[in-house]
Amino acid sequence: MSLLFSFSVIVLVFATTFTEETIGYILSFNIFFLLLAIGFRILALILWGLRIVLMSRSLGYRVGLLYSLNMVLAGLLAGTITPGQAGGEPVRVHELFRAGVKIGDATAVVIMERVLDGIILTIMGIIIMLMTREMWSTFSTSLIILIIVAWVFLMSFLFIPFLAIRYPSKMKYLILRFISWITGKLSKTRLSSSRICACADTEIDNFFESITRFTGSSGWGLIAGGGATALFWITEFLVASVILMGLGLEPYIVLSFFFQILIAIIMMIPTTPGSSGITELSTSSLYALIVPAGMLGIFVLLWRFVTFYLNIILGTIAGMFIVHREIKTRADNNEEEQEEAEPETK
Repeated sequence: MSLLFSFSVIVLVFATTFTEETIGYILSFNIFFLLLAIGFRILALILWGLRIVLMSRSLGYRVGLLYSLNMVLAGLLAGTITPGQAGGEPVRVHELFRAGVKIGDATAVVIMERVLDGIILTIMGIIIMLMTREMWSTFSTSLIILIIVAWVFLMSFLFIPFLAIRYPSKMKYLILRFISWITGKLSKTRLSSSRICACADTEIDNFFESITRFTGSSGWGLIAGGGATALFWITEFLVASVILMGLGLEPYIVLSFFFQILIAIIMMIPTTPGSSGITELSTSSLYALIVPAGMLGIFVLLWRFVTFYLNIILGTIAGMFIVHREIKTRADNNEEEQEEAEPETK
């Protein structure tokens, strides 16, 4: 479904913007700039992995950079098939848990990632909006409404650490009630409802403690993570400018950053799987202001290849490593259980 939405919109963009010059634009595109864009994208993903390493280390855990990068790539694959790319968060929590991080602490790291994204994107957005105030008059009313809704949704993540610190008891009670309701519906689970709630009670305490530590003794991890987040988004946003240069256009760095901040915020709304379709529509609507009509379809296709289709390729490879590890771990556990059972049988 994700690929179908994306391809459908790109075909629509090509159909509505195709001109006699389009073939010439395709043949004249400099492949070097595509490779450079992919390089920037990979560097951005490494910075994302570094953010997880730094934030985990501030809580007392040592997570390797390569391991962290692999979990980021696997999370991207999960994000392509879930609304608002929300599937990446559970994958990263699971992988942090496999690296020895408590579930509550891992959840705190992943949630604070979203909080840092919200803070950095908001700061960058305010600065660039002040620099490009005249652009708002060219936006349609529906696009402005979509941007406002997306921004409100993004800013809602900032309330999570505030509520966790300000009202820990009430928040814990509500979360446990919700977990109890969920486990009551899952009658076929291997664990009993009481055991799940007992585990959740412990991990919720770990989560609240980690959130509090991020605002206190582990604050350096939040600051370092914020620096890595800023570098991540700057590197990520340069991808579009590099592709524009490959098409023979100006990089339009300020305007391109402005457009991509809006697109990044819209992508966080839980709509279609991987926000596909919505992202292509938003991109074509915004970049139509600076990209010639005959180039628009090529630009959207190349940009989505680097920022979306490449996620599927790299995420599949990373996911295979995880699946292989999980199979091997389970096989080893079964062997140990059999060895322990044999003496008892004898």
